[in-house]
Amino acid sequence: MLFIILFEFTQGNIKDYNLGQYKMNEIQSASTYISNNSFQEERKDLAAAFRWAERSNLHEAVANHFSLAVNSEGTEFLMNPNMWHFSRIKASDLLLLDVNDKTVLTKDNPPDATAWGLHGAIHKLCPHARCIMHVHSVYATTLASLEDCILPPINQVAAMFFGRQVIDKNYGGLAFEDEGTRCANLLSNSKKHTFIMGNHGVLIFGKNVAETFNRLYYFERAAQTYIKALQTGKKISILNDIIAEKTAEELDNEEHPNPAGTAFLREIKSILDQESSDYAD
Repeated sequence: MLFIILFEFTQGNIKDYNLGQYKMNEIQSASTYISNNSFQEERKDLAAAFRWAERSNLHEAVANHFSLAVNSEGTEFLMNPNMWHFSRIKASDLLLLDVNDKTVLTKDNPPDATAWGLHGAIHKLCPHARCIMHVHSVYATTLASLEDCILPPINQVAAMFFGRQVIDKNYGGLAFEDEGTRCANLLSNSKKHTFIMGNHGVLIFGKNVAETFNRLYYFERAAQTYIKALQTGKKISILNDIIAEKTAEELDNEEHPNPAGTAFLREIKSILDQESSDYAD
């Protein structure tokens, strides 16, 4: 079957092949297809996060990107392909990229140029950011559009992010390489994992998919609660700094019953598996 694909591809024909569980609606290079067998568990975790982000309405059309470093230096990473809807991304669809590859945007099946500029710069300059998730979700982006866009610790969930936010009020346009580098230079503190991009959206990083997606999910929930609280027009009760920091530290504790979202991601994958989802293909 692979011989047939190579033959048809070299003849310039585009056909619809069904390779077991893989369906190639768009012919990519055969080398890209074969390389998608690497880092299977990492791919499955990231693909599951894409599927649940779509269900949670964290996505925006075919924009926004997640990435995950797969080598110790953080310079090689997986990322979603350009202009693919989150609801159909599979483990084998994820691109394997290298920040040191200067020709990546000229190759077949290149990543989105702005995603490459932003995620590539952060992976290169911030190796502590192993997993990066950037979205324009409704409530996080609403918060990012306010003059005062910090999320205050108004409840337990919001307290997760106390002292862990970086605010950027200098939006410089689409995140091509220069803008990506500017943003990456703001994220040198590994404790401050939540990047509120003024007039843009939010970017969150962590050490793995479970931790990062957990933070992303809860940040959107906390932003939603805060925006709705503002809409009441009543005075908002804010936790004091000592309790807010104590709560954040407790939720960051690996001995917590749901350490860094591990149980959340496990349950997401279990639900998808029960539904016979193709996310892991």
